[in-house]
Amino acid sequence: MLGAGELHRRGLESANAGRHRAARRDYLLALQRATDDETIARIELSLAYVESELGTAARGLELCHHALALPDIPDEVRGLVHGQLGMLQMRAGDGEAALVSLAEAERLLPATEHRALGNAHLARGNVHLQRRDVTAARHAFRAADEHYAAAGLVRQRMKARHNLGYTHLLAGDIPTALRLMQEAAPTFAELSPVYEAVGAQDRAEALLAAGMPEDAASALRTSARALASRGMRQRQAEALLVLARLLLTEDPAESRRVARRAMRLFAGRGSEVWALRAEAVAVAADVLAGRDTDRERAAALGRELRGHGLHRDAGQLALHVARAAVESGDLATAARLVRRTHPGPDAPLGNRLLRHEVRAELAAARQRPAHALEEVRAGLAELHEWQSSFGSLDLQSSLVGHGRRLALTGLGLALADGRPEVAFEWAERARALAVRVAPVRPPADPTTAAELVELRELFATLGSGADHGPGTTAARRRVAELQQSIRERAWQGEGSGRVTDPVSLEAVSEVLAATGGALVSHLVVEEHLYGVVVAGGTAKLVDLGSFAPVRQLLQGLQADLDMMATHLPGPLRRVVQATLQDRLAQLSGHLLAPLGDLGDGPVVLVPSGALAGTPWSMLPALTGRPLTVPRSASLWVRRHGDRRSPRSAGFVAGPRVARAEEEISHAARAWPDPPVLGVAEARAAAVSEVAGAVDVLHVAAHGRHSADNPLFSGLELTDGPWFGYDIDRLAAVPQTVVLSACELGRSTVRWGEEALGMTTAWLHAGSHAVIASPASVDDDVACAVLSRVHDRLAAGDHPAYALATATRGLADQLSSPFLCYGAGW
Repeated sequence: MLGAGELHRRGLESANAGRHRAARRDYLLALQRATDDETIARIELSLAYVESELGTAARGLELCHHALALPDIPDEVRGLVHGQLGMLQMRAGDGEAALVSLAEAERLLPATEHRALGNAHLARGNVHLQRRDVTAARHAFRAADEHYAAAGLVRQRMKARHNLGYTHLLAGDIPTALRLMQEAAPTFAELSPVYEAVGAQDRAEALLAAGMPEDAASALRTSARALASRGMRQRQAEALLVLARLLLTEDPAESRRVARRAMRLFAGRGSEVWALRAEAVAVAADVLAGRDTDRERAAALGRELRGHGLHRDAGQLALHVARAAVESGDLATAARLVRRTHPGPDAPLGNRLLRHEVRAELAAARQRPAHALEEVRAGLAELHEWQSSFGSLDLQSSLVGHGRRLALTGLGLALADGRPEVAFEWAERARALAVRVAPVRPPADPTTAAELVELRELFATLGSGADHGPGTTAARRRVAELQQSIRERAWQGEGSGRVTDPVSLEAVSEVLAATGGALVSHLVVEEHLYGVVVAGGTAKLVDLGSFAPVRQLLQGLQADLDMMATHLPGPLRRVVQATLQDRLAQLSGHLLAPLGDLGDGPVVLVPSGALAGTPWSMLPALTGRPLTVPRSASLWVRRHGDRRSPRSAGFVAGPRVARAEEEISHAARAWPDPPVLGVAEARAAAVSEVAGAVDVLHVAAHGRHSADNPLFSGLELTDGPWFGYDIDRLAAVPQTVVLSACELGRSTVRWGEEALGMTTAWLHAGSHAVIASPASVDDDVACAVLSRVHDRLAAGDHPAYALATATRGLADQLSSPFLCYGAGW
């Protein structure tokens, strides 16, 4: 028969592996066979943890208090019990009591008891995390890491380092947070599915902070289900609470439902403080959903949260209630609530932006639009400062969602003002929030280089159909792993720390006047369409009406363009062409005709993200005109004139494009002795070498737009795709890029309307202009048009002028959706 000590050790092994029910059975049996106070106390402190996980917090606390009441136990064991008590009090949300217990544990434990002291510091760090005291939490987790290292406890060190990563997350350092969490992930997976689910929950918070709410929500739901299946109600409720916060602005009704479910789970376990935190999210969801708010209950809830040291939870709740007060016209109450919130510089960005939003809404309600715009300006400046610390275009673009509501507030105020210069300023501030961050070239990374090579090989294998059955599943799984690794490693690059201010409408007008050009900037705000137009020395803001009919036209446009790119029988082609021309004429009528005379010179067109993918060069009002589509008017002004005549060009033909080699052969004749890579030579390494050495790069290859992750859009080469991420690895980039590939002019519109695609990747990396198509292109059209483009580029024409000249006189039955992006003139 096993003795109490052996049963206790077996229970510890089960608990450490996350098998809490098995551990509970062994601990209960060990208690029956224990005969002395010290053994009983050691068993009870272990049992307290699993009872807290499987039963209620109260039962775990009760066992700890019982152990402390035993008379004949040494100080060291008493210190262990105080440490366990503090950890359980922390888990129940009682931070004050936890800190007292943990301090007593540290006093009683000998300096050599590294495991127990590490546990105490780990619990103390979690208390500070709950209170969002990042500095204190980081100090505690580092101390825990040191104790675990001294004891040689690798798994425990990974827990401390994972939590240390969480402190970096709260401080806004997403790359470091993900790196530390990823470092701990294999250990968590080895420990048990429970630890793996907990790690996934925290990682989901990092994805949310990175502006990837869909990825985060999926991870949280998976984590919550895994924890529920193992009876881990506290952990399950914590995952649901994070999910409720995630859903707060996007789906308040669902957020309220999830928060109340978490609240019930917390209350059922006796975790009353956690239940208060969940209730605060539910109340905020009520506010955002437009429900009547019980302000007395909200005020009492805020007082209770502050009483437990949860000042940031209380402050966030107060801001949501203040917003409801603004909407109901109770401005005095709103002002009082706002004055009580003071998120410091180390507070999460979301809290700080929320305060700017509410202060702006309050100022607007008080008829102080200038004050409101200053508040929006200050909030966006904080967002940009954060963005500029990251070098990754992917991460910068994802983060803009955090400023979406603030930017829309600024746009709404600007449109209400009615002056075109004000509307233009806020269009520039709001449209492409990542554009204002000065780009930086990332350092060479051999790991990323190797992973891109492996990813190319896998895509080539899967595309060839050579891999079938279980091997295909494994290959696709590896593709997902590599994509995630490449993406997150790119996030770790340091940013420039520099943010540029938008140029004024006056500065744009001066450049346009000197060139005889016109500018059109479209805005879509609350399903309404506006245009700012500068032409003939005047500027105006035009109300273009509801966006609904434009959206309906765009939804059918892509299919028509794709059909026209195929070799259809004559009668069917004429039907499709007539439908396409009618659709384009209607779009031109909605988007351009009401703007008035745009003159006959070149055009700069800056579309809203909602209009991404529109083939502007095919609209009747713009056909045959030099046209460029920059990421922002400010970038166009800065790049306009900063162009030297190209001296060299390079050409690449990808596989499976019928006329690719013919196309590049004809186009290459315009240049003196250019490097030309035929299909056999078109491998990624060779293409990168050519791309880094020429002024103009032309690639005729099949393209693939990846909507899930636009920087994995790619050009199909002989050894697999050449990705957007490959662009970052070039030592230098061409001044002009010609992509004779279907789909690569397309953009994915991110959370916050940040358009991102292969063309954006080139422009962000430093290319001045990219000629590409937002739709499928007929091979005959590509061959005819792009050969002419090179004749003009080699003669010194700007890319937009070269493209306009090449498309003039194109046979009526042929359609050219090619566009010039960036500073094309």
